[in-house]
Formats: sequence, C-alpha cells, structure tokens
Amino acid sequence: MARPIVAIVGRPNVGKSTLFNRLVGWRKAIVDPISGLTRDRLYGVCEWLGHEFTVVDTAGLEMDGAPVADRDFSQADIEAQTRVAIEEANAIVFLLDVRQGLTAIDRDIAQLLRRSGRPVIIAANKADTYGQEHFRHEILELGFPEVLMVSAEHGIGIDDLLDRVLDNLPPTEAEVGEEEAGRIAIMGRPNVGKSSLLNALLGDERALVSDIPGTTRDPVDTVLTFDGLPVVLIDTAGIRRRAAARDRLERFSLLRGIKAMERADAVLLVMEAPTGILTQDQHVASYALEAGKGLVFVINKVDLVEGEEKTAVAWKTRIARAFKFVPHAPLVLISAKTGAGVRRVIPAALDVIGQRRTRVPTNELNRVLREAMTERPPPSFKGKRLSLNFATQAESEAPTIVLFVNDVGLLHFSYRRYLENQLREHFGFQGNPLRIVLRQEKK
Repeated sequence: MARPIVAIVGRPNVGKSTLFNRLVGWRKAIVDPISGLTRDRLYGVCEWLGHEFTVVDTAGLEMDGAPVADRDFSQADIEAQTRVAIEEANAIVFLLDVRQGLTAIDRDIAQLLRRSGRPVIIAANKADTYGQEHFRHEILELGFPEVLMVSAEHGIGIDDLLDRVLDNLPPTEAEVGEEEAGRIAIMGRPNVGKSSLLNALLGDERALVSDIPGTTRDPVDTVLTFDGLPVVLIDTAGIRRRAAARDRLERFSLLRGIKAMERADAVLLVMEAPTGILTQDQHVASYALEAGKGLVFVINKVDLVEGEEKTAVAWKTRIARAFKFVPHAPLVLISAKTGAGVRRVIPAALDVIGQRRTRVPTNELNRVLREAMTERPPPSFKGKRLSLNFATQAESEAPTIVLFVNDVGLLHFSYRRYLENQLREHFGFQGNPLRIVLRQEKK
C-alpha cells in the first residue's frame, strides 16, 4: 500500500517540528516505539482512524525574494528542500504562529502553496487559550476557506487537524497485482552499488552505472521474471548525508526514495563493505520498519575487502550491534561487480515478502500466546496483572497481532518483547516488523 505524503510547511519557529512529533507520536500511543530506533530524521508515519500517511517535517522558509546567486547558499539549499517536499506531497499543512499573527513571509508562502495546486490545510499553532480566537479572522485574509486553531505542544485541536488531512488525501489503493511475487525497493547511500546490483539481477546494463554519486535521480521500476512470476524492482536515488549534499537533486532524493519505498513490499538496504555501516543506513532501516516494510541487509563490494571482512559471521556481528532494533532481518553478502552472491538476493527478499503475507490461524495464535503467558506470567503492577481474553491477526499489510486484554496499561515493554519473540519463534515473520496492538475489553 502506497502511503500518501503530507508536508508541514511554514516559516521558521512556528512549531513545525513540534507538530511533526505530535503527529508521528499519535500512532505510538497504540504501538510502542521499537527500542534503539534513530529518531533524528524528517520522515515519519502517522496513523489516524485506521489510515496511515507519511509526514514530512520541512525546514522554515524565509522567502526574502533575493536572487539565488546573491543569497546565502545554505538558505537557498534549505528552501530547495522544502520546495521538493511540496512537489512530492499529496497535501500540505501550512503552519502559522497565532501569537505573532500574519507576516509578510506568511503571505509569500501562501502564494507559493496556492501555485502548487496541492490541497492546503491552514493550522494556526500555539493557540493555547480561547482568547486567541480573534486571530482567526486575520489569518482568513490569506484567502483560504478555513483556519484550524491548534496547539502542537499541548495537543489542542490535533484531532480536527487530522480529520481535515484525511479529507484531503487521495484514497489508498493496493499497488501489488495478484500475480506479482512482490515489489522490492533497492535503497542506500550514493555509490554503494544499487544500480550495479539492479543490472546484475537483470543480467544487462539497463540502469546507468557511474562512479559519480547521485547518478540515479528518480525511482525506476523494472520487472524481473523469477520462477515464472514477475518481480518489480524499484531502483531509487542514493541517500546522501545532509552535510555532504550540495546538489539539489541529490540532496533531496531521500524524499523520492521514501515515496518509492511506500510502493514496495520489502527493502533491500544496500551498504558497501569498505565503508561499513553509517548513521544514514540506520535512518533508512528505522523508517522501513516504521512504514511496515520488510527488510533485507545487502553488503556489496565484498571483493574489495580482505580477511574476516569477507565473512558473513563478522558482518552478522556488526549488523546486530548497529541495528539492535531489527535483529530479525536476513543478511546477504554480494559483489555486484563479480556477481558473487547476487543469486541469493531475490530469494531472500521473496522469503521476507512471503512471511509478511503469512496468516496465522486464530486458534493456533491463541494457544501459543496462552502457553507463553502460562510459562512466564506477566508482571503485576499495583496488584493487577495483564490477562488475555482473545487474540487475532488484523487484516493489514504488515503483520499485526491484536490482543484484547483487561487493561492496556499493564503490558510492560519487556513483556511485549517476550511475546513478540514467542510469536516469531512459532510463526516466523522474518525480516518484517511485528506489531502488537492492544485493545481493552469493554466491561
């Protein structure tokens, strides 16, 4: 399922990041955060009323009107990032500061958003008291039909904002055809060999390969027939570290890569053996899991290293240390240049896709969970102990187990991990996030 994209846009210091954290955190009230996830990124998944969408936190726009050549390069770069987010978004939340009222920058941003043709939801932030309602009339001067008064910090008006966002998003449709074996996105930093891997899998030079980082600009879909079934391979632009990015198309290719990832069932996270694992790799892995995608680690260019750096044992240790939040993803060592190990990539990805489509019989699921809770009872809290009434697997893209319990506040994160390990031991789900959602039985 391809998630729609919602960009939060506004001038600096109006509370965009606070709103981003509020929207992304809304979902975590149901699903606990995975320990070890790296959070310093600009993309997250928000769930509201059963619908999910990707939220993009953009940098503040200054809109000073000076020619790009005469402006500070970093500021021009920042604005280019935000403009790319606007281009890719399905809807835009235009955030203003109700305490400061309208500014000239707000008016310029409004003109920019109006020209984009995207649906725009106006949210006046920092409306912590009802006495600020009179500012609504001032903001209506921008010409948009509605202004929502919100407080991102205190959660005021966020439910109305989310309702309005859903009203302006296109319906989510399944991208995968019934006869497709699956969709696989090839992601990673620039120059780690993603296009070379694609060519090695296809057996031809269909993708442009270059030593210059950032050669691939936009996601490209290619169909490969494997065991008689079509497999869609999505080659994405390289994801650059922010400090190293100087070209607009290269710097903001991550957003297009994220959009491509949303159309995939599984992600091949490609890293190169000589460089090793970097923080940006952790960013991609954490987002793939949060977005409910399967994950396969691919270590490329093993022909350029020696000794234990060529062994799977050494890389499994490094992967386990760097990706503690995803110990269940398979690992494949390859050399796209020589072809070594490439034949194991597609089977590994399809196995992950197959396991995400596993349907667990309800009676077997309840039996396993009850036995696990009998063997190791949940800890008590203030004289109360978690008890399971019923469990079922939800109809969702990512494996999701719904537990109907006596009190949702009694499940400790360590016991949640224990139950997840028991479920994985019996039913697999290798390479996929396993979501455990609690529902409280009505008395």
